[in-house]
Amino acid sequence: MRERPRVQELEKIARDIRIEILKMLTCAGSGHTGGSLSIVELLVGLYFYKFRCEPKRPLCDTRDIFILSKGHGCPALYAILASMNFFDREELRTLRKIGTRLQGHPQRGLPGVEISSGSLGQGLSIANGYALAARLNKDNKKIYCMMGDGELDEGQVWEAALTSAHYKLDNVCAIVDYNKFQIDGPVEEIKGLEPLKEKWQAFNWEVLEIDGHNLKEVMDAYDRAGTIKGRPAIILAHTIKGKGVSFFANQNQYHGKAPTKEELERALKEIEQK
Repeated sequence: MRERPRVQELEKIARDIRIEILKMLTCAGSGHTGGSLSIVELLVGLYFYKFRCEPKRPLCDTRDIFILSKGHGCPALYAILASMNFFDREELRTLRKIGTRLQGHPQRGLPGVEISSGSLGQGLSIANGYALAARLNKDNKKIYCMMGDGELDEGQVWEAALTSAHYKLDNVCAIVDYNKFQIDGPVEEIKGLEPLKEKWQAFNWEVLEIDGHNLKEVMDAYDRAGTIKGRPAIILAHTIKGKGVSFFANQNQYHGKAPTKEELERALKEIEQK
C-alpha cells in the first residue's frame, strides 16, 4: 500500500487512462468501449493506492492478486499496467492484433495478468483458490476480483459466494462494476438483480456500496475492505457505462463496439476540455 494520494492526482491519472483506452480501441477497430470506461476509477484507486505489486517482478511472492473476471474490460487493465511500467506503453497499440500479447480478453503471459479470463462467472471461484492457498502458505496477500453486473446472472458466481463465506475468506475482496447494462440490454430487463446489497448480505458478505467514479469513496472502500475479519467483502460500485464521454455514456450499443476515428477526435476534445 502506498501513501494515500490526493484525489486530484488520481483524477488526472483516470483522465489519461481513458484517453489510452479510447486510442487503443480505435486503433484496434474492435473491443469493448462501455465496460472499459466504467471501471477506470475502480482500477486507478486500487492500483495507484492499495495494491501491492512490483512491476519489474510481476510474480513476486509478496504481490496481491487481481482477477479481471469481466475480461472484456481488459483495455482498462492494459492501460493501467502500462502506466505502472509492467510493459512498454507502445505495446498498447497492438491491442487485438495478430500475435499480440494484448488479446481481446486477458491471457496469462502478459506481466500483471494472473489468469486468462473472458468466460464470465469463473473469476470469484479462482479468487477463492488463491485465497485458500494464501491461507495455507500464511501469506497476507489480498485477492481482488472484479465482476460485471451482468456476470452475476451466472450460477457459478453464487456458488463461489457461498464458498467464500463458508471458509471465512476475509482476504477476498470482490468488486462489482454495477453499470446497469449487459450485452443484451439493461440488466433489470434481462434478469433483475435487486435487492443486490441484501442478496450478498444474506450470503454473509460484508457489503460496501459506493459511487464507483468517486475516487475518495473508492479508496475508502478499499481501506474498509482491508479491515474486515471473518468474512469476505464486496464493493458494489455504481458506475456509468461509457463514463467520461457524453455520447458513449449509457449507450449500450457501445458495449462491444470501438470508437470510429471521428468519434475518437470528438471524445478526446471533450475529455481535454474537462
